[in-house]
Amino acid sequence: MTGSDAAQPRDFDAIVIGGGAAGLMCALVAGQRGRRVLVIEHANRVGKKILMSGGGRCNFTNLGASPRNFLSANPHYCKSALARYAPADFVAMVERHRIAYHEKELGQLFCDESSKQIVRMLLDECAAGGVRIETSCSVTGVQRRDDGFRIATTSGEAVAPSLVVASGGLSIPSMGASGFGYELARQFGHRVLPTRAGLVPLTLSGRHLDAFDGLAGVALPVEARCNGTSFRNAMLITHRGVSGPAILQISSYWNPGDELRLDLLPDRDAFDWLQAQRAERPAAELRNVLADALPKRYAQRLCETAFASRPMRQYREAELRAIAAQLGDWPLIASGTEGYRTAEVTLGGVDTDELSSSTMQSRLVPGLYFIGEVVDVTGWLGGYNFQWAWASGQACGNAL
Repeated sequence: MTGSDAAQPRDFDAIVIGGGAAGLMCALVAGQRGRRVLVIEHANRVGKKILMSGGGRCNFTNLGASPRNFLSANPHYCKSALARYAPADFVAMVERHRIAYHEKELGQLFCDESSKQIVRMLLDECAAGGVRIETSCSVTGVQRRDDGFRIATTSGEAVAPSLVVASGGLSIPSMGASGFGYELARQFGHRVLPTRAGLVPLTLSGRHLDAFDGLAGVALPVEARCNGTSFRNAMLITHRGVSGPAILQISSYWNPGDELRLDLLPDRDAFDWLQAQRAERPAAELRNVLADALPKRYAQRLCETAFASRPMRQYREAELRAIAAQLGDWPLIASGTEGYRTAEVTLGGVDTDELSSSTMQSRLVPGLYFIGEVVDVTGWLGGYNFQWAWASGQACGNAL
């Protein structure tokens, strides 16, 4: 529905700003509880980030989702909602709608066919609850009144005692992301913690980028470490730096100037392996030995820039130990990130200290709620952010 009949009475029990994962979840739960709900979405369709996620197959949750998979200034805030709406609860809805899915790796669940099925499921559930959805509709003003909120939009005005802000963060502005939710939070006296791009490729510069010249497209398994956190997965070399799951994950823990280290041989003890190679292949050059464990072009580059390649028999034990130490603790000097343009999530956001962890309601303004990415709760890569959207949306929807 696009609001063409906006002249009708526009009085609701709850208005949800944002037709993404969290907003739709909140709306369908509240609608099916008998609440009259309006969802306002400024884009021309709802669920755009759902549609693009997982390469079009939507990594809709993670079976292992728990509070430890989330970053927040208050790591306890997400516990209540996540405990009350588990991955199995969302999977039950998916199965009820007969959407085929599979586990890809590390607990990540994807649709077998298309992410469109998840959006259709959410819309069908909203329809079952009588939820009204208005797309291509922008909010032009929000006022607090004695009886709730008056929302001015490009489709006319609407009033409701409850207002839910589910407008997302700043990531992927080409999909319509904006700072609207943060502006609204500040309007009502809420603190907004500093935001930055999360789950984002890292950029390199100068000689650090030159060291990867010509290697764009090369991928290898690594363990990335930063600030006491580590992730083991693939790293992808790009024209501007590095990406891939391991890098996207660690990017959420990295700030410019922080030390970032890579284990280039995460599945083996590098020193023991090099010693064994020297014993078994004494005539083989180091670059060819490394090429058995690393992409050939990358192994070649390592030997050009860091290790002088010669037959294995010529390396003393101390030299092999030094090479192994470097391979296991390789410094990655990043200069920055690709920013919100390609970031999957936004770190920071509305301060959770001013929100109820059980209902998502503002502690400052009765009837005002914040859910999903706009809140200072950010998940790992792999379906965790969707699970937070479902869980926070469900908590809020049950409170309206």
